[in-house]
Amino acid sequence: MMRIHCFVSGRVQGVSFRSFTVKIAEKLGLTGWVRNLPDERVESVAEGQKNNVEKFLNLLNKGPVLSRVDKVKVKKEKYTGNFSEFKIIH
Repeated sequence: MMRIHCFVSGRVQGVSFRSFTVKIAEKLGLTGWVRNLPDERVESVAEGQKNNVEKFLNLLNKGPVLSRVDKVKVKKEKYTGNFSEFKIIH
């Protein structure tokens, strides 16, 4: 099991990036959250099977059609199992 904490920069707000993130996380069986930051980045925490977290990260680097991902800063953290779903938080 694996946990990552991501900060995504680029054109990632106002382009359905959070909805895209929830959709791919749910498809991969991951739990955690995603939110917009005041500095126009998107922040996300995702937990789950290592190979699915890696697939999630690969898809985050691409983003949805209208987005432009310039950079994804990733921190690996200790898996906690604290989440029951993947959702948008504010």
